[in-house]
Amino acid sequence: MKEALSQMLRDRGRSEMPKVLLAAAECAPFSKTGGLADVVGTLPKALAKIGVDARVITPYHRCIKDRYASRVEHLFDFRIMLGWRNAYVGIERLCEDGVTVYLVDNEDYFGDRIYRGGLPEGEQYAFFTRAVLEALPRLDFRPEIIHCNDWHTAMLPMLAHIQYRGRMQDEMKYLLTIHNIAFQGRFGFDFVQDMFGVDPCYYTPEFIELNGCADFLKAGCVFADRINTVSPTYASEIRIPYYAEGLEGILNARHAVLTGIINGIDRDFFNPETDPALPARYTLADRKSGKAVCKHALQEAMGLAQRADVPLFAMVTRMTEQKGFDLVACVLDDMMCREDMQFMLLGNGDERFENFMTAAEKRYPGKLCAYIGYKEELSHLVYAASDFFLMPSRFEPCGLSQMIAMRYGSVPIVRETGGLRDTVIPYNRFTGEGDGFSFANFDAWEMRDAMRLAMACYKDEEIMEGLISRAMQKQFGFELSAEEYARHYLWML
Repeated sequence: MKEALSQMLRDRGRSEMPKVLLAAAECAPFSKTGGLADVVGTLPKALAKIGVDARVITPYHRCIKDRYASRVEHLFDFRIMLGWRNAYVGIERLCEDGVTVYLVDNEDYFGDRIYRGGLPEGEQYAFFTRAVLEALPRLDFRPEIIHCNDWHTAMLPMLAHIQYRGRMQDEMKYLLTIHNIAFQGRFGFDFVQDMFGVDPCYYTPEFIELNGCADFLKAGCVFADRINTVSPTYASEIRIPYYAEGLEGILNARHAVLTGIINGIDRDFFNPETDPALPARYTLADRKSGKAVCKHALQEAMGLAQRADVPLFAMVTRMTEQKGFDLVACVLDDMMCREDMQFMLLGNGDERFENFMTAAEKRYPGKLCAYIGYKEELSHLVYAASDFFLMPSRFEPCGLSQMIAMRYGSVPIVRETGGLRDTVIPYNRFTGEGDGFSFANFDAWEMRDAMRLAMACYKDEEIMEGLISRAMQKQFGFELSAEEYARHYLWML
C-alpha cells in the first residue's frame, strides 16, 4: 500500500481500508455496452491490490445467464414491493479474478436487453435500486461505502436517507460517479411515486425536480456524500451550462465534494506484446516490424491498397454527433480527394452517418473502409495497424479509445475536451514535446488542420519516433485511479 494511504489510515485511527460495494447497471466481462462496464469490472481488481475489499452488485442480465449460469451460486431470495408490484429478487454470487460479484435476478426485468429504453428502462432500474437496498442487510458482506454509477443507481443515496432513516442503509456513505452527464434518468413525478413512494415534498428544485421532471441523477447529486466524474477537465466542464445538461446549479452548489478521477484501461487485456488478436505482437523496442505486419494484415482484410508509405487514420467509435462524426462528414471528402492517405472506420450509430460512410467507401475504393458494426478482435487490429487515431468529440467525459490507441502506438488526434485533454499532450513543434495532436474548438476545419499537421509529421521519422515512443510509455492502468478512489473512500469516513 502506498505510504500516503497508510498515513491516511493512521490519521483516521483505522487498521484496514474500507469495504466498498460498487452498484452498476453493467460490469465487464459479464455484461457490457460501453466504458462504464470496463470501469466497474476493472476497478475492484486494482483496489484489491491496495487492500480495499471492493465487490460489485449488478443485474443478472440474460447475457450473463447465457455464459456464466453454471458458475453462479444462489445465495438467497426474497420479495419486495415496487409500488403495487410484489416482485421476486434472487441474489446470486459469481467470483472472477478474485472479485466477488453479486447478481440481482429477476427474469421479468433482466431477461432481455440491458437497457430497454424509456419507462421500461426506468422500471428496470427502479427495481434494481430497491432490490439493492433491501439486499444489503442480507448479504454476507457489510460495506461501509456504496459506490453508485450513473443515473441507474443514483437514487440509492436519496432513498437510503429518506426511507431507511436510522437503519444500516442510512449509516453507509455514498459516492456517485457520473460517467456521462448527458444521461440523467428523467421521468414524471407520477412514475417516481408509483415506483418508490417518495414523499412529494421532495419533488422540488432543491431536491429532484429539473425542468418539470423527476431527475434521478440530480437526486444522486443532492444526496450523495461525494460526487466524482471520470476526468478532472470534465469535472470542471460540467459546472458550466454548455456541458452540464441543466445540472450546473447543483454541481456548483456542491463543488467542494466534486472531483475528477481519470479512468484507466486494463493493460493486460490491451497489450500489443501479448494480444492474441494481432498477427504480429510487438513492444516499443520492436514496434516498427510488428505494426508493419498489422497494417498489411488490416489493409488486406479490409480491401485497402497494400501501401506501407501512406498514413492510415482510424476511428473505432459510435457514429454520433457527440463523438464528432458531423465534423468527419464535413471534411472527409476534402481530405480523401486532396491527401495521400487511408481511412479506416469501425463502428455504428446514427443511420445518416452509417449511410454516409458506406457511400464514401464506394467513392474511394482502396483508400477508405467503413466496417459498420463492431468486432472486439478487429478493433485490436485497427489500434495496432493505424498510424493515427481520430477522436474529435463534442464532449468526452474520459474516453478509453485514445488510451488504448496510445498503448498500441497509434498517435491520437483529439479535440481538447474532457478526458481527451487530460490524457493527450499536443505536439509542440518548437520543443518537440507531446504524444499526440489536438484542436481546441469544435470545428471541422480545425480538425482538418490537425490531421494535416499529423500528415506532415508522418514524413519525419524522428518526429514520429518521438511521438510513438512517448505515447506507448504512458501509464494508463487503473493503479493510479484506484489510489485516487481509495483516498476518496477514506475522506468519506
